[in-house]
Amino acid sequence: MSRQKKENIAGILFSLPAIIGFLAFSLGPMIASLVMSFTNYSISHPTEFVGLGNYTELFSGQDTFFWNSVKVTMTFSLMNVPVCIITAFLVALLLNSKKLRGMTFLRAAFYIPTILPIVATAMIFMWIMSPDFGLLNAILEALHLPTSDWIYGNAALPSLLLMTAWTSGNIMVVFLAGLQGVPQELYESIEVDGGGAWAKFWYCTFPHMTPTIFFNTVMFVISSMQAFLPAYIMTQGGPNNKTNFLVYYLYRVAFEFQNIGKASSLGWVLFVMILVVVGALFWSSKYWVFYSDES
Repeated sequence: MSRQKKENIAGILFSLPAIIGFLAFSLGPMIASLVMSFTNYSISHPTEFVGLGNYTELFSGQDTFFWNSVKVTMTFSLMNVPVCIITAFLVALLLNSKKLRGMTFLRAAFYIPTILPIVATAMIFMWIMSPDFGLLNAILEALHLPTSDWIYGNAALPSLLLMTAWTSGNIMVVFLAGLQGVPQELYESIEVDGGGAWAKFWYCTFPHMTPTIFFNTVMFVISSMQAFLPAYIMTQGGPNNKTNFLVYYLYRVAFEFQNIGKASSLGWVLFVMILVVVGALFWSSKYWVFYSDES
Protein backbone atom coordinates (compact mmCIF):
# COMPACT_ATOMS: atom_id res chain seq x y z
CA MET A 1 0.00 0.00 0.00
CA SER A 2 1.39 3.40 -1.00
CA ARG A 3 2.09 6.15 1.51
CA GLN A 4 -0.62 8.35 0.00
CA LYS A 5 -3.27 5.67 0.54
CA LYS A 6 -2.12 5.13 4.13
CA GLU A 7 -2.41 8.86 4.80
CA ASN A 8 -5.89 8.95 3.23
CA ILE A 9 -7.05 6.02 5.37
CA ALA A 10 -5.56 7.57 8.49
CA GLY A 11 -7.29 10.87 7.71
CA ILE A 12 -10.65 9.14 7.22
CA LEU A 13 -10.25 7.19 10.47
CA PHE A 14 -9.40 10.34 12.44
CA SER A 15 -12.37 12.21 10.97
CA LEU A 16 -14.74 9.24 11.32
CA PRO A 17 -16.05 10.23 14.80
CA ALA A 18 -17.01 13.68 13.49
CA ILE A 19 -18.63 12.15 10.39
CA ILE A 20 -20.61 9.64 12.47
CA GLY A 21 -21.65 12.40 14.86
CA PHE A 22 -22.86 14.58 11.98
CA LEU A 23 -24.83 11.74 10.40
CA ALA A 24 -26.33 10.57 13.69
CA PHE A 25 -27.07 13.88 15.38
CA SER A 26 -27.49 16.40 12.54
CA LEU A 27 -28.25 15.01 9.09
CA GLY A 28 -30.23 12.02 10.36
CA PRO A 29 -32.61 14.03 12.57
CA MET A 30 -33.06 16.60 9.79
CA ILE A 31 -34.14 13.93 7.31
CA ALA A 32 -36.39 12.35 9.93
CA SER A 33 -38.05 15.70 10.72
CA LEU A 34 -38.58 16.35 7.00
CA VAL A 35 -40.35 13.00 6.64
CA MET A 36 -42.41 13.61 9.80
CA SER A 37 -43.48 17.02 8.53
CA PHE A 38 -45.63 15.23 5.94
CA THR A 39 -47.40 13.16 8.62
CA ASN A 40 -49.58 13.75 11.67
CA TYR A 41 -47.05 11.94 13.86
CA SER A 42 -47.88 12.05 17.56
CA ILE A 43 -47.23 9.80 20.52
CA SER A 44 -50.95 9.68 21.29
CA HIS A 45 -52.35 8.25 18.03
CA PRO A 46 -51.25 6.20 14.98
CA THR A 47 -49.18 8.03 12.37
CA GLU A 48 -50.81 8.86 9.04
CA PHE A 49 -49.38 10.45 5.90
CA VAL A 50 -51.05 13.84 5.33
CA GLY A 51 -48.89 15.17 2.49
CA LEU A 52 -48.77 18.96 2.53
CA GLY A 53 -51.56 19.12 5.11
CA ASN A 54 -49.38 20.59 7.85
CA TYR A 55 -47.98 23.26 5.55
CA THR A 56 -51.44 24.05 4.18
CA GLU A 57 -52.74 24.52 7.71
CA LEU A 58 -49.91 26.95 8.46
CA PHE A 59 -50.10 29.11 5.36
CA SER A 60 -53.86 29.07 4.76
CA GLY A 61 -54.58 30.93 7.97
CA GLN A 62 -56.18 28.00 9.80
CA ASP A 63 -53.48 28.30 12.43
CA THR A 64 -54.00 31.77 13.90
CA PHE A 65 -50.80 31.61 15.98
CA PHE A 66 -48.40 30.86 13.12
CA TRP A 67 -48.40 34.21 11.34
CA ASN A 68 -48.26 36.02 14.68
CA SER A 69 -45.18 34.01 15.66
CA VAL A 70 -43.56 34.80 12.29
CA LYS A 71 -44.27 38.51 12.79
CA VAL A 72 -42.90 38.45 16.35
CA THR A 73 -39.76 36.58 15.26
CA MET A 74 -38.98 38.90 12.35
CA THR A 75 -39.75 42.03 14.39
CA PHE A 76 -37.47 40.88 17.19
CA SER A 77 -34.69 40.06 14.72
CA LEU A 78 -34.98 43.47 13.01
CA MET A 79 -34.66 45.17 16.39
CA ASN A 80 -32.19 42.81 18.06
CA VAL A 81 -29.54 42.53 15.35
CA PRO A 82 -28.83 46.28 14.86
CA VAL A 83 -29.00 47.04 18.59
CA CYS A 84 -26.61 44.25 19.61
CA ILE A 85 -24.22 44.69 16.67
CA ILE A 86 -23.91 48.45 17.19
CA THR A 87 -23.62 48.10 20.98
CA ALA A 88 -20.93 45.42 20.75
CA PHE A 89 -19.03 47.40 18.09
CA LEU A 90 -19.04 50.61 20.15
CA VAL A 91 -17.90 48.72 23.25
CA ALA A 92 -15.12 47.07 21.23
CA LEU A 93 -13.99 50.48 19.95
CA LEU A 94 -13.88 51.71 23.55
CA LEU A 95 -11.97 48.67 24.79
CA ASN A 96 -9.49 48.94 21.90
CA SER A 97 -8.37 52.36 23.11
CA LYS A 98 -4.87 52.36 24.55
CA LYS A 99 -5.57 55.44 26.66
CA LEU A 100 -8.19 53.75 28.84
CA ARG A 101 -7.08 52.53 32.26
CA GLY A 102 -8.04 49.14 33.67
CA MET A 103 -8.42 47.67 30.19
CA THR A 104 -8.05 44.04 31.30
CA PHE A 105 -10.71 44.44 33.98
CA LEU A 106 -13.15 46.18 31.61
CA ARG A 107 -12.75 43.51 28.93
CA ALA A 108 -13.47 40.78 31.46
CA ALA A 109 -16.42 42.74 32.90
CA PHE A 110 -18.08 43.14 29.51
CA TYR A 111 -17.53 39.47 28.62
CA ILE A 112 -18.63 37.88 31.93
CA PRO A 113 -22.41 38.21 31.22
CA THR A 114 -21.93 35.96 28.20
CA ILE A 115 -20.66 33.02 30.25
CA LEU A 116 -23.24 33.32 33.04
CA PRO A 117 -26.13 30.82 32.94
CA ILE A 118 -28.97 32.27 30.86
CA VAL A 119 -31.51 31.24 33.51
CA ALA A 120 -29.73 33.27 36.18
CA THR A 121 -29.45 36.27 33.87
CA ALA A 122 -33.14 36.02 32.96
CA MET A 123 -34.20 35.86 36.61
CA ILE A 124 -32.13 38.96 37.41
CA PHE A 125 -33.70 40.89 34.54
CA MET A 126 -37.17 39.77 35.60
CA TRP A 127 -36.49 41.46 38.93
CA ILE A 128 -34.93 44.53 37.30
CA MET A 129 -37.97 44.96 35.01
CA SER A 130 -40.62 44.20 37.63
CA PRO A 131 -43.40 46.86 37.41
CA ASP A 132 -43.84 46.95 41.21
CA PHE A 133 -40.37 46.79 42.78
CA GLY A 134 -37.98 46.65 39.81
CA LEU A 135 -34.77 48.66 39.59
CA LEU A 136 -35.64 50.31 36.26
CA ASN A 137 -38.96 51.69 37.49
CA ALA A 138 -37.31 52.85 40.71
CA ILE A 139 -34.79 54.85 38.66
CA LEU A 140 -37.56 56.29 36.46
CA GLU A 141 -39.56 57.30 39.53
CA ALA A 142 -36.51 58.98 41.04
CA LEU A 143 -36.10 60.97 37.82
CA HIS A 144 -39.84 61.80 37.79
CA LEU A 145 -40.32 59.95 34.50
CA PRO A 146 -43.23 57.67 33.56
CA THR A 147 -42.72 54.02 34.48
CA SER A 148 -43.37 50.96 32.30
CA ASP A 149 -44.73 47.44 32.62
CA TRP A 150 -41.68 46.21 30.65
CA ILE A 151 -41.99 42.48 29.85
CA TYR A 152 -45.43 42.36 31.46
CA GLY A 153 -47.05 44.88 29.07
CA ASN A 154 -46.96 46.28 25.55
CA ALA A 155 -43.20 46.89 25.77
CA ALA A 156 -42.47 43.19 26.27
CA LEU A 157 -40.65 42.61 22.98
CA PRO A 158 -38.39 45.71 23.12
CA SER A 159 -37.67 44.95 26.79
CA LEU A 160 -36.07 41.65 25.84
CA LEU A 161 -33.47 43.64 23.89
CA LEU A 162 -32.00 44.81 27.19
CA MET A 163 -31.05 41.27 28.13
CA THR A 164 -29.77 40.27 24.70
CA ALA A 165 -27.66 43.45 24.45
CA TRP A 166 -26.30 42.73 27.93
CA THR A 167 -25.15 39.27 26.82
CA SER A 168 -23.55 40.34 23.52
CA GLY A 169 -20.01 40.05 24.89
CA ASN A 170 -19.18 37.18 22.54
CA ILE A 171 -19.55 39.30 19.39
CA MET A 172 -17.76 42.15 21.20
CA VAL A 173 -14.71 39.89 21.54
CA VAL A 174 -14.81 39.11 17.81
CA PHE A 175 -15.00 42.83 17.01
CA LEU A 176 -12.10 43.50 19.38
CA ALA A 177 -9.98 40.88 17.64
CA GLY A 178 -10.79 42.44 14.28
CA LEU A 179 -9.91 45.95 15.49
CA GLN A 180 -6.54 44.78 16.75
CA GLY A 181 -5.81 43.41 13.28
CA VAL A 182 -6.12 46.78 11.54
CA PRO A 183 -2.63 47.92 10.39
CA GLN A 184 -1.41 50.80 12.55
CA GLU A 185 0.57 52.35 9.69
CA LEU A 186 -2.72 53.24 8.00
CA TYR A 187 -3.73 55.34 11.01
CA GLU A 188 -0.31 56.99 10.95
CA SER A 189 -0.66 57.87 7.26
CA ILE A 190 -4.05 59.48 7.94
CA GLU A 191 -2.48 61.54 10.75
CA VAL A 192 0.27 62.68 8.38
CA ASP A 193 -2.41 63.81 5.91
CA GLY A 194 -4.12 65.80 8.66
CA GLY A 195 -7.08 63.46 9.21
CA GLY A 196 -8.87 63.27 12.54
CA ALA A 197 -10.70 60.57 14.47
CA TRP A 198 -13.64 60.45 12.05
CA ALA A 199 -11.34 60.07 9.02
CA LYS A 200 -9.53 57.23 10.77
CA PHE A 201 -12.81 55.46 11.48
CA TRP A 202 -14.49 55.97 8.11
CA TYR A 203 -11.54 55.42 5.77
CA CYS A 204 -9.57 52.87 7.78
CA THR A 205 -11.41 51.17 10.64
CA PHE A 206 -14.80 50.61 9.04
CA PRO A 207 -13.60 49.19 5.66
CA HIS A 208 -11.26 46.77 7.43
CA MET A 209 -14.01 45.74 9.85
CA THR A 210 -16.73 45.03 7.26
CA PRO A 211 -15.86 41.29 7.01
CA THR A 212 -16.10 41.01 10.81
CA ILE A 213 -19.34 43.00 10.85
CA PHE A 214 -20.73 40.73 8.14
CA PHE A 215 -19.77 37.57 10.04
CA ASN A 216 -21.28 38.80 13.31
CA THR A 217 -24.43 39.97 11.52
CA VAL A 218 -24.99 36.59 9.88
CA MET A 219 -24.43 34.68 13.12
CA PHE A 220 -26.63 37.03 15.14
CA VAL A 221 -29.43 36.94 12.55
CA ILE A 222 -29.47 33.15 12.83
CA SER A 223 -29.49 33.20 16.64
CA SER A 224 -32.14 35.96 16.77
CA MET A 225 -34.49 34.07 14.47
CA GLN A 226 -34.03 31.04 16.73
CA ALA A 227 -34.87 32.99 19.91
CA PHE A 228 -36.41 30.71 22.51
CA LEU A 229 -35.04 31.03 26.04
CA PRO A 230 -36.20 34.63 26.75
CA ALA A 231 -39.79 33.66 25.96
CA TYR A 232 -39.55 30.29 27.72
CA ILE A 233 -38.06 31.64 30.95
CA MET A 234 -39.40 35.18 31.22
CA THR A 235 -42.71 35.59 29.38
CA GLN A 236 -44.04 32.17 28.25
CA GLY A 237 -44.95 33.83 24.95
CA GLY A 238 -47.01 36.56 26.59
CA PRO A 239 -48.45 38.93 27.24
CA ASN A 240 -51.12 38.33 24.59
CA ASN A 241 -48.60 36.39 22.40
CA LYS A 242 -46.37 39.45 22.01
CA THR A 243 -43.26 37.32 22.58
CA ASN A 244 -44.51 34.08 21.03
CA PHE A 245 -41.40 33.39 18.95
CA LEU A 246 -41.57 30.78 16.21
CA VAL A 247 -39.22 28.41 18.05
CA TYR A 248 -41.22 28.80 21.26
CA TYR A 249 -44.43 28.09 19.34
CA LEU A 250 -42.72 25.04 17.80
CA TYR A 251 -41.84 23.86 21.30
CA ARG A 252 -45.45 24.23 22.46
CA VAL A 253 -46.83 22.40 19.43
CA ALA A 254 -44.38 19.52 19.91
CA PHE A 255 -44.34 19.08 23.68
CA GLU A 256 -47.58 20.62 24.93
CA PHE A 257 -49.93 19.73 22.07
CA GLN A 258 -47.88 16.60 21.15
CA ASN A 259 -48.19 17.26 17.42
CA ILE A 260 -44.69 16.26 16.30
CA GLY A 261 -45.61 16.30 12.60
CA LYS A 262 -46.78 19.90 12.65
CA ALA A 263 -43.81 20.92 14.81
CA SER A 264 -41.49 19.40 12.20
CA SER A 265 -43.15 21.46 9.47
CA LEU A 266 -42.68 24.58 11.62
CA GLY A 267 -38.98 23.73 11.93
CA TRP A 268 -38.58 23.47 8.17
CA VAL A 269 -40.46 26.73 7.61
CA LEU A 270 -38.04 28.41 10.01
CA PHE A 271 -35.11 26.78 8.21
CA VAL A 272 -36.27 28.20 4.87
CA MET A 273 -36.82 31.64 6.43
CA ILE A 274 -33.28 31.69 7.82
CA LEU A 275 -31.92 30.43 4.50
CA VAL A 276 -33.64 33.25 2.60
CA VAL A 277 -32.52 35.98 5.01
CA VAL A 278 -28.92 34.76 5.17
CA GLY A 279 -28.89 34.35 1.38
CA ALA A 280 -30.00 37.99 1.03
CA LEU A 281 -27.19 39.04 3.37
CA PHE A 282 -24.61 37.16 1.31
CA TRP A 283 -26.00 38.74 -1.88
CA SER A 284 -25.77 42.23 -0.37
CA SER A 285 -22.25 41.66 0.95
CA LYS A 286 -20.71 42.36 -2.46
CA TYR A 287 -21.81 45.98 -2.14
CA TRP A 288 -20.49 46.78 1.34
CA VAL A 289 -18.01 44.10 2.51
CA PHE A 290 -14.38 44.76 1.57
CA TYR A 291 -11.55 42.25 1.84
CA SER A 292 -7.84 43.00 2.03
CA ASP A 293 -7.11 41.29 -1.29
CA GLU A 294 -9.58 43.53 -3.14
CA SER A 295 -8.70 46.85 -4.71
